[in-house]
Amino acid sequence: MKRLSGDDPGMERVAIVGASMTRFGERDAWVRDLLAEAGDECLRDADVPPTKLDHLYVSNMASGEFEGQTGVPNALAHDLGAMPAYTARIDQTSSSGGAGVYAAWQSIASGASDLTMLVGGEKMTHRTTAEATDVIASLTHPVEYKHGVTLPSFAGMTARRYLHEYDAPRESLAKVAVKNHKNGLDNPHAQFRKAVDLETVMDSPIVADPLRLYDFCPITDGSAALLFCPEAVAEEYTDDYVVISGIGGATDTHVVHERDDPTTMGGVVDSSDIAYDMAGLGPDDVDVAELHDMFTILEFLQSEDLGFFEKGAGWKAVEEGVTDRDGDLPINTSGGLKSKGHPLGASGVAQVYEIFRQLTGTAGDRQVDCDVGLACNVGGFGNCVTTTIMEAGQ
Repeated sequence: MKRLSGDDPGMERVAIVGASMTRFGERDAWVRDLLAEAGDECLRDADVPPTKLDHLYVSNMASGEFEGQTGVPNALAHDLGAMPAYTARIDQTSSSGGAGVYAAWQSIASGASDLTMLVGGEKMTHRTTAEATDVIASLTHPVEYKHGVTLPSFAGMTARRYLHEYDAPRESLAKVAVKNHKNGLDNPHAQFRKAVDLETVMDSPIVADPLRLYDFCPITDGSAALLFCPEAVAEEYTDDYVVISGIGGATDTHVVHERDDPTTMGGVVDSSDIAYDMAGLGPDDVDVAELHDMFTILEFLQSEDLGFFEKGAGWKAVEEGVTDRDGDLPINTSGGLKSKGHPLGASGVAQVYEIFRQLTGTAGDRQVDCDVGLACNVGGFGNCVTTTIMEAGQ
């Protein structure tokens, strides 16, 4: 696999100079309206007219399946007045947002665009839980899907294996939910701005044993946006920007039961290795991280596969407070998908939005001390992954 270096000749260093996020949750607006809301706010954040955009990307998994709406990128260009910008929809299931970040980065790094905006969004809450679950489950292998396999069932089986393999207490998973809900209290955009205690999580209804209702993220509407340009001209837009110093994408087996170890997400390992190599950094250099906690077990798996903790020790880090907002490595200061919500196409974009706010010192009450941040966006059950490393602009 080709490894890029951040100082490869002919490759532009890429900066993010604007960012926005709508309120996540149950919204009356449809996906087109949500995208326009975030896109307009992002352009205003950087004080950039829409006609200056060269490329406009939309991260979205299933607007056709959820609401019968296709052609959303060109519709967004019309709604924002961004013609004649080139538009494209980026779909990589629940990692569509991270894939969109990768596409936007490529457009700038290659020199194909001088100014690219990415907007990610999804409209989901008008569907029943069963309908939404079925749309999401369609990303599984047809053989697995035919037998009724869903992502929650994968999560339950993996959690059971992890707890057994590493002698982890069931309460350790619940403590991820408690932590992320606590962080979400200080995020004005989060779907759930309420604290939960350990007893509430442990007593909630079983969904996929041993996982309970509070181990799962909600069904969500929302959108987020980012504005990209070459680092060399970032200060023409703002003094507060971040640089993507490393980015990597990878896939794992489509059939989950073919993996050697279901508690290891190969796509996370491989994508982060690429990103670390490109940035010239390692796990110990990361000060804050946003991980894809669609289920609480995923925070354990990703934190280990990213190299933050030894295999089987992610649960201990949570128990010891290492990943708390005032810990040595804050994880999911935004509240994560668990509290913030998970509008499929927007989640990966919102992860980068949070790291942008942290690195520019504009995260408000959830601000932590940081110079390097990482976002890991996962599609399916680790089927496809994008890992992005960012540093504060100089």
